[in-house]
Amino acid sequence: MANISALAGLRVVIVGLGQEGTALATYLTRHGFTVTATDSQPAEKLGTVPATLAGAGVSLVLGEHPLSLLDEADLIFVSPGVPLEMPFLEAARSRNIPLSTESRLFCYLCPAPILAITGSSGKTTTTTLLGKIMEASGRKTWIGGNIGRPLIEVVDQINPTDVVVMELSSFQLEYFHARLNQGVQTENPGLAGLLANWSPPISAILNITPNHLDRHPSMKHYVRAKRALIDYQGPEGVIIMSLDNDMTRTIGHQFRGKVRWFSLEAQMPRGASVVDNDLILLDQNSMPHFLATRQEIKLRGAHNLSNILAACLMAREAGASIEAMRSVITTFSGVAHRLEFVRDYQGASYFNDSVATSPGRLVAALHSFSEPIVLLAGGRDKNLPWEDAARLILHKTHSVILFGEAAGLIAKTIEKVRHEVSTTQTIVHRRANLEEAVNLAVQLARPGDVVLLSPGCASFDAFHNYAERGERFKELVQKL
Repeated sequence: MANISALAGLRVVIVGLGQEGTALATYLTRHGFTVTATDSQPAEKLGTVPATLAGAGVSLVLGEHPLSLLDEADLIFVSPGVPLEMPFLEAARSRNIPLSTESRLFCYLCPAPILAITGSSGKTTTTTLLGKIMEASGRKTWIGGNIGRPLIEVVDQINPTDVVVMELSSFQLEYFHARLNQGVQTENPGLAGLLANWSPPISAILNITPNHLDRHPSMKHYVRAKRALIDYQGPEGVIIMSLDNDMTRTIGHQFRGKVRWFSLEAQMPRGASVVDNDLILLDQNSMPHFLATRQEIKLRGAHNLSNILAACLMAREAGASIEAMRSVITTFSGVAHRLEFVRDYQGASYFNDSVATSPGRLVAALHSFSEPIVLLAGGRDKNLPWEDAARLILHKTHSVILFGEAAGLIAKTIEKVRHEVSTTQTIVHRRANLEEAVNLAVQLARPGDVVLLSPGCASFDAFHNYAERGERFKELVQKL
């Protein structure tokens, strides 16, 4: 833990005025920093943000990122949506101007223990579950990071006896590696602390599968970003990892005694598993401690059983009781846009899984249903492999409706692998947008079917984010 005064006097530039950038600019000006904020969008595209920040004393440069801003910058904070490869940031690095982000600053300042979660999928569900379990155990709990509000807004309110539960993305974790700023020389101990390697004391990597390869140069870079969550723990640190995922199993074996494994297939000392019909925690002697039966869990899908096991393992390490875990996991019904039940219509059940922005998440959604499926998929591709998802689509659906930029790519991949699935009768349809896809789904759905929006793609070809896409889907379905 440090005090913000350790960075006093530094001239700050904030790049990107999304939720994090706006919250950080407000926080720093409140603490007396000279702050300039820049965004590629013009003022008219940013709503009330420019007026609010200008009123707080933030200097604004909008519609461009002029290199002249670097002449008076001692520290640059970057919003997660801004790629490191943008020319402004490359120029800053060439001048050895240090880069950081709101989430890294929060961790630097936070006085309470931090429980942090990353993974290619399941982060938000696991983070939400863990936060509720800690609250049920009687701890004052703060939840944020890659979900909810930026935690920098409340860092001054957090006490050492509280607990913080954070979801962290690969974009945020890039800034937890000191090598990002390896050319920076500073005599300011506060700045040196902010730029140092750091990992939370209790961390979980739920899984690693190909994702965000439209932003990360390679899978190697993506994995390296994720590893910042665990690579720099102290000797008392604990790591929660999946034994069922090839990548996390390989990484976890490098840490041995620090790892607490969760698995749907195996039982490990001090781990969590599913045995027959029961979810259990195991102690150091492999003695089982009952959590719940499968039938008591309201969340659909085997992937959500894994998320529950991970949350309970982390909660145990943080001192939560079995009773608190059980009370949450048997009543929790999910987070919006994650296999979210919308309504029944003409005998078919409609589900919103708009958060599925990768083929891997689409695969998990398809595995969650035994009913016949009408699938709605598409959007903007993230340069990810589609073959496995295409095979499962042919096994699990009788109709798939493709929309958006990636529709042609997905259709081509489905036809490429169709000969491998001899029993398939899946019919592929193309529509221009989500509205047309929903209209066709109503015509194709039969009583007993599931109509599933699980796009497997990003939303940016038509929506600001997956949540906006999911809300539009729900609106369309509710109007049927």
